[in-house]
Amino acid sequence: MRVGILGPLRVAGGEVGGARVRALLVRLALDPGRVVTADRLIEDLWPGETPAHPTAALQSLVSRARREAPGLISSHPAGYLLDVAPSEVDAQRFERLARDGDARAALALWRGAALADAAELPFATGPAARLEELRLTTLAERIAADLDQGPEQGLVAELEELVAVHRLREPFHALLMRALVARGRRAEALTVFEGIRTDLASELGVDPGPELREAHLAALRDAEPVRKSNLPARLTRFVGREEDVSRLRHLLEEARLVTLAGPGGAGKTRLAVEVAAELDVPDGVWLVELASAAGVQAAVEGVLKVTDLVRALRGTAPLIVLDNCEHVIEEAARVAAWLLAEVPGLRIMATSREPLDIPGERLHQVLPLPEGPATELFGDRAAAARPDLVVDPAQQARICRELDGIPLAIELAAARLRTMPVSVLVEQLGDRLAFRGGRTAEPRHRTLRAVIDWSWNLLSERERELLRGLTVFSGGATYDAIARVCGGDPESLSSLVDKSLISVAGDRYTMLETIRQYAAADLPELRQAHARYYTELAEEAEPYLRTGAQLGRLAVLDAERGNLDTALRHSDDPLRLMLARLLPWIMRGRQREMAAQAAAVLARVGPVAPRGRELAHGLCVVMSGGEPTEAVLESDHLAAMYAWLMAPSGDVAARAERGVARLRDHPDLWTRSSALVVGGIVRFEYGAVAGAEDLLEPALAGFRALGDRWGQWAALYWLSLVAENRGDFAAAVTLAEEPERLAAELAGLGASMGPMSFLLRLGQLKARAGDHAGAAAALERAWEAAERSEDLELIARVLHGRAELARRTGDPGAAARLLKEALTLDVESPAQFRAFMNVELARVTPDPAGPLRLALELMDGCSDRTARAAVLEGVAEHLEPARAAELLGAARALRGIAESADPHVGALAARCAAALGADGFRQALARGAALPNPERSGAQLVK
Repeated sequence: MRVGILGPLRVAGGEVGGARVRALLVRLALDPGRVVTADRLIEDLWPGETPAHPTAALQSLVSRARREAPGLISSHPAGYLLDVAPSEVDAQRFERLARDGDARAALALWRGAALADAAELPFATGPAARLEELRLTTLAERIAADLDQGPEQGLVAELEELVAVHRLREPFHALLMRALVARGRRAEALTVFEGIRTDLASELGVDPGPELREAHLAALRDAEPVRKSNLPARLTRFVGREEDVSRLRHLLEEARLVTLAGPGGAGKTRLAVEVAAELDVPDGVWLVELASAAGVQAAVEGVLKVTDLVRALRGTAPLIVLDNCEHVIEEAARVAAWLLAEVPGLRIMATSREPLDIPGERLHQVLPLPEGPATELFGDRAAAARPDLVVDPAQQARICRELDGIPLAIELAAARLRTMPVSVLVEQLGDRLAFRGGRTAEPRHRTLRAVIDWSWNLLSERERELLRGLTVFSGGATYDAIARVCGGDPESLSSLVDKSLISVAGDRYTMLETIRQYAAADLPELRQAHARYYTELAEEAEPYLRTGAQLGRLAVLDAERGNLDTALRHSDDPLRLMLARLLPWIMRGRQREMAAQAAAVLARVGPVAPRGRELAHGLCVVMSGGEPTEAVLESDHLAAMYAWLMAPSGDVAARAERGVARLRDHPDLWTRSSALVVGGIVRFEYGAVAGAEDLLEPALAGFRALGDRWGQWAALYWLSLVAENRGDFAAAVTLAEEPERLAAELAGLGASMGPMSFLLRLGQLKARAGDHAGAAAALERAWEAAERSEDLELIARVLHGRAELARRTGDPGAAARLLKEALTLDVESPAQFRAFMNVELARVTPDPAGPLRLALELMDGCSDRTARAAVLEGVAEHLEPARAAELLGAARALRGIAESADPHVGALAARCAAALGADGFRQALARGAALPNPERSGAQLVK
């Protein structure tokens, strides 16, 4: 110890004279290793009497201190520091020992009053009081521990001196009462209670606290009852383990040894105590804590206060809880097996990070909490730490997810809210391993790092190496992946599962993020092995994606999504893996993810394509919004065909037609069908619309022959759009209903797989076909999906669909309310959709002119021909016959049809023809078809 301030100043190897010099060293020792500014030192050392030349005076003082205590003080531009480690200052070491529960060693450091050489200076008042308070608390802990070992007469004398000095300090009085009762001096203990109760009432106006009251009750008892349990009393509410409690009760009825196994911090001890406390066990329930035990048998004998366990237990039926068996697992297994064999009525409940692995053992895995109970636990502990704080449920859920649902981590995080806002706590979740627990927590539970240290220290070097290697995986891994990347042998892997450091579910091994953070290391060779493995996995899957085995391979790639993303970030050949991932991204409808990953890869590899990677590089350019390269335009890869859509600059339709012509006779049926389906989509979206069926129908036949679900879905979806464009809603419904199963298998019915989700589209088509009941059912399912997704655009689209149905079923008021609700949502939706909503609003509002003008403005310059046509038809409903006919003519030209099968549009056309005559109607249609910008013409007509 180089510097001592717990008493008169003591400096190793030197004597320091001069009160001011000693005060300087005391002040610096309060912050060892940290710079104390010159201004702070001047203010602290000369309070209220600053020297004429304070800086010079401080420098002189420092020089004297350096002469008398060489090597201790270092200079800094801002001030000075005591250049020693905190552990070399007795006050700092005292606090650490006190926190760690080593009261005896902590108290041995005290030599007198803390900061004695600076007692008259204001800076020392607070720290000295704090250290003295901690000393008294630690002293009480030491005496309580001594009392548990047996009441020596010396303890009574020591406590009598303490209560004389600290007249109102309740813990010392309570300890004195306990000591007196233990020595049979109950009357004296009651006298002590009456004295402190009177003093507290007269001097502080308060009643005795719970510790004193408990000591008083103990003194009042005529005789100590026979103990039937040593389970600790509950201090906090037990949250979120109802199913575990129920199963454990059932297991304890069936088996005599039940082991609660799980990762550190999962709450095994608390769960075991809760279950044991609720059981009716006439012969007693005994908790044997093994965390600090040198031997298991000795620990059990100590709790039961016997020397012959078998003799003491034979003929009884108690329950013994062996807590924290993992570090003495071999002896715990031997003792448990021995006692269970010798005492037929005995039951044992063990907690461990691995099984005892003996005959008759029933295992119960204590897993992290699911989101609901986890947020309940966080809310309960947060309210205890800071009652006035209201934490948003979404934030609570996020915090609990980040912390893997580990109860200890959640409780440590909630306790931090006492001193920080929620936003700061969220920022610190990445440093979760440093979260600290309360003063009374066991050292191994003070931090998450200490919790995992406990398990790490029990591993072999091979197990540690494998655990570090497993951190390169994201979202778990199969045994094949682990063996190929890490060379993990089955025995080591099984051992890590047994020790609750990794889990196995189905064919995947997974790891909690908290364990990952602890074990993570810089492993460049494994990173590249990981990237190579998953690149090969994606490449091997691609041919199967073109067949009936598509769903199985997509499921594999979905399960490995985290690993594939990680591999893409670390691979030394990211373009190779990018090319292998494009097809599954397209099939799953993950365009945004595909574009983001393409941009990230381009940022790594640069603007020039490496040799042999021209296609992959060119596709990344297109997915990031650039123009297709020659390598892309000449490729037969589906992603290259998809580029016809992704790069809509230039003559998109002509580019797609050339591509279809080039690939129409390709020898591979899947490639031919893919070119046809993408060509049909482009023809419908960017071409003349007419003739899309000529490409889509043979594409559908090809995909059906191959069993490709994605191709069938795409062809049917766009064929349904073609039928809808003709106004044949019945055919559109039939074509849309057929791929329902395909849509669900590929991406889920709630996911967006085109202009709008499948269910929403189906509901709108049925409404237009006159099937109002079917439309309502489909829209209800779409609403449920939208609410689950929390996607505001999807919610707005469903509100629009419901509004259209309300109008068609004769409730324009409800339609108007639904549309206004959709329009007020804060969402950046496409112009087409906003135009559709305004057209629908015009149909149910007294003043349609405003919504109609806005719809036309939104469509001005839009490339979506069928959307423009739908808006023009909606505007035509509100115009006089000649002008309405012109807009109907423009809509027919945009749709590429001679006449619409939509009954509503047909009725409007019939009214116009009746008013204008057959020739006048045809002339008006022709004028409309020739309009260069029908939206602007329509806007001029709307009043």
